[in-house]
Amino acid sequence: MNINRRQLALPVIAFGLLGVVPAFAGADEDAVAKNVEAFRAAQFAADAKTLEGLCAAELSYSHSDGRVEDKPTFVANATDAKSKFLQLAYQDVSVRVVGPAAIVRFHWVGESQAAADGKKSNTNLHVLMNWQKQGTDWKLLSRASTKL
Repeated sequence: MNINRRQLALPVIAFGLLGVVPAFAGADEDAVAKNVEAFRAAQFAADAKTLEGLCAAELSYSHSDGRVEDKPTFVANATDAKSKFLQLAYQDVSVRVVGPAAIVRFHWVGESQAAADGKKSNTNLHVLMNWQKQGTDWKLLSRASTKL
């Protein structure tokens, strides 16, 4: 059996591409994970500018009580100072990049305090976020949570 250069080239090229694709996926997963942490920190700090920068214009933000907010409503409510976070952790974060989308899941554990009466409340949620690559940036496209 004779093997020519063309027959050898295809497996070499394919093997090379397989080595590159996981590197891109890893870089995208790292970028999404970095944005998820930036989002958590912005929520904790009630930082409207950062939240606006991380969210897609088409954001659909669903709360565990069934309320659904668009981007302007979410940012306004997240930064209205009616309550403040005393603690906010995203635990067991998993990020999976699928083409120009990323699926993020985590366990939300938070404690907040109402500004009006000082009453504290705890939240324990499972959260699903969908991020979309828009140009070179990853933006939060949708979010849904379930009480645990």
